[in-house]
Amino acid sequence: MRLNFALLLTPTAAFVPAARHATTAASTTLRASSDEYVVAVLGDLHIDPRKMEDYGTGRSHFLPIFDDAKSDGKGVSVVSLGDLGESKNCDHNPESDSELFAGTTQCHEMAAEFLGSFDAPYDVVGGNHDLEGLDEFETDEENLNTYLKSHGKETPQFCREVADKTLLVGMGSTLFRDAVYTSHEVTIDQEQIDWFENLVKTHPADEGWKVFVFTHAPPNGSGLRVLQENHVVNGCCWLNHSNEKQCQKFIELVREHRCIKAWFSGHFHLGQDYQDSITFPTIDPLEGPYPNRGSCVFAQTSVMRAGTSRDGRQQSRLIRGNKDGFEICTVDHQKDGKVRLDATITFKGNTNEVGIYAHEDEAYEHDKYFKVYQPNAGDKIHPPDDGFKRYNSDGNINPFDIEMDTIAWWYMSCGRALGMLNGNLIEYDSSTLAPLGLVVGADELVGKKIGVINSGLDADTCEMLFEEEEGMEGADCAALAGDIREQAVVLLDKDGLVTVVQPNEDGSYWRKIVRNKMVRMKEVRRVKAAKLWAADIMDLDDENDANVVSSWGPYTTTSGTAKKTSVPGLTAPSAL
Repeated sequence: MRLNFALLLTPTAAFVPAARHATTAASTTLRASSDEYVVAVLGDLHIDPRKMEDYGTGRSHFLPIFDDAKSDGKGVSVVSLGDLGESKNCDHNPESDSELFAGTTQCHEMAAEFLGSFDAPYDVVGGNHDLEGLDEFETDEENLNTYLKSHGKETPQFCREVADKTLLVGMGSTLFRDAVYTSHEVTIDQEQIDWFENLVKTHPADEGWKVFVFTHAPPNGSGLRVLQENHVVNGCCWLNHSNEKQCQKFIELVREHRCIKAWFSGHFHLGQDYQDSITFPTIDPLEGPYPNRGSCVFAQTSVMRAGTSRDGRQQSRLIRGNKDGFEICTVDHQKDGKVRLDATITFKGNTNEVGIYAHEDEAYEHDKYFKVYQPNAGDKIHPPDDGFKRYNSDGNINPFDIEMDTIAWWYMSCGRALGMLNGNLIEYDSSTLAPLGLVVGADELVGKKIGVINSGLDADTCEMLFEEEEGMEGADCAALAGDIREQAVVLLDKDGLVTVVQPNEDGSYWRKIVRNKMVRMKEVRRVKAAKLWAADIMDLDDENDANVVSSWGPYTTTSGTAKKTSVPGLTAPSAL
């Protein structure tokens, strides 16, 4: 069944699609007769073909803005931040009642019709759901090619010159089936990263270039704190979240290249009524340490359709700018398209800018969002925040009680940063102190004590310890040759049981628990098949009565000889 987007809108919102845009990896010049420009930034659309009214309403709020801008000779453009289709079955395919709408050919063609209906050129970046056409496409490459073709794109990235020396630049996610960990991580491939680095190098601030960046998720180091807890603990908050080197690359480029003036992202489905949804490159020294975000303002973008909002807001962003600076505004789709000024940014030369909030936080009373506690390491003027834990004279952190509201953080000797967040032990990025992921969950930690102790040994003690340990014969305690103290994070419960929190093999601590969606789907099918098999051979009336558990690798042990694969407490008696 082929769905026509125009027919799904209310009669007043029907439209004639604009001509396909022409976006390539090279700059497409759309110069205005002046230096002024207006850009609509649309957050996660998650189009559901059964629920189109909000999209028609949202579009109607922008049309008069564009008409006025074009009549004044201003450059106009639309940028979509991706996640174009609903990740559910939307009754769109009569041959399947389980196919997800997101990532399908129908999804991308419908999104292209909608985005092309604003009577302005549009560009789009891929989000974490845009290659989710799992039933239609075998590979990410096939899915990506359909996405690109539907939107008239040659590459996942884009660059458009909306006004004189003012570039709109975007990068999109290119992995879903082939994701190493969670499929909902927004992954910018290395080719795009190299392209972006070359672009900012060849368009320097001292030549007057201004670059506005658009990605589905924000980069690590953006300082945005109005997040969803599931993104934090599952490792899909930031661009290339699970790849430490790539994850840090984006903020490094922002710090180095002052031509990057603003960076817009979506992903969290949360509103724009909080000052934490916009961060500035600098702040008054009296208020705190220098944030080290180059010359870039970061802005989170909400959603257009009611059913996709996690806090009830329906909002889009509007950029209004010229050679002297720009404004970031909210277009409120629940208030007849009312335009609210959120922040004014004034350029101070080519390499600096000053931002001013235009409104106070409008709502923190609800409980549908998660404001992340982010440690503050301080600087020469400011001390670390009150949660910072210091080592005692023995080089340890004394054990302290953990409750849901405990605020504490510290650096390990290796440079890793760990801390408490809503009863969870979280690893933070050592440079930006942005949350990376879950180490120990609140379910295991609250009510216990946590501490850090020295675990390094002198050479004689080390030799005595390991000479009888099977598989460790001849161990020479190589770590002792380095300057880094060896440490252990330990948990202590009320019964005296001590748990050692071991780091990952690469030295990080946060657990990359959530795997690729394709892998998880196959695992679910195997369990279902096992239940049906068990019900058959045991004559059970209901397969759900079958006792089926799963075992996962890799299996870890301190022994040098692997003889057992049982999982204590699951496939073998618990060790506790």
